[in-house]
Amino acid sequence: MANIFSSTICTLGEGPLWHPEEQVLYWFDILGKRLYRSDGTDEQSWDFDEHVSAAGWVDTGVLLIASETSLSVFDTQTGESTFIHPLESDNPVTRSNDGRADPWGGFWIGTMGKNAEPGAGAIYRYYNGTLTKLFDKITISNAICFAPDRSHAFYTDTRKRKILKVALDDDGYPDGKPTLFTDLNDEGLNPDGAVVDADGNLWVAQWGASRVACYGPDGVLIRAIAVPASQTSCPAFGGADLSTLYITSAADGLNPASDSDGMTFAVPSGTKGQKEHQVIL
Repeated sequence: MANIFSSTICTLGEGPLWHPEEQVLYWFDILGKRLYRSDGTDEQSWDFDEHVSAAGWVDTGVLLIASETSLSVFDTQTGESTFIHPLESDNPVTRSNDGRADPWGGFWIGTMGKNAEPGAGAIYRYYNGTLTKLFDKITISNAICFAPDRSHAFYTDTRKRKILKVALDDDGYPDGKPTLFTDLNDEGLNPDGAVVDADGNLWVAQWGASRVACYGPDGVLIRAIAVPASQTSCPAFGGADLSTLYITSAADGLNPASDSDGMTFAVPSGTKGQKEHQVIL
């Protein structure tokens, strides 16, 4: 069972990011329009004017943040944001959702309808100053993560309950069509955020199932970690040796919610994660 890392209740906790230079965890409350930072003792937060959902680290105290309408560089010392690129800024229906830096220093970010409108979302890659649409007609973009050997990326449309994998070329762009990694329809499981460990195993939060599940490179279930919150949303490896699994959750829509729904958790994983990749601007 996972331990409580932060007792702060998030309406929609998401986007945990272990900053390897700062040795702290960042995460978001998307619906609360807030970014959190904690070393396990001291916790800070920043409020935004719109939904914020995912980040990559650029430098010490500097993050690339995906918001409802843009990608921006955020300075945690000053609290100032610098606009980098629009993100569906002309579409009031959508917001950003799941995202992660890739091994080349690019940043993948998914969008979705604010009310999960069918097919309203897409997945993009920001790289070398250019935002490229990779996949479209996605309802709830999630599970964006990367194999340690750079060979492929993963992603899902949560509503379809299938995690896909796609080969990557030498520049980190999709090479060919996505293929099925694992199908969770028979179990009725909803894949949410995911991360890949150093051995190539995929760890995915399963919304509504109170757990994070680990699948081998062949897509076969290895084990699952129970979490005292029903709506687990995304895992991230962190800690000094990258062996702690941090897990966000959401209280949104639960009536009644338990005391721990929406909290952020930590659990010894028994394995080692990848160091989060640095975003190169």
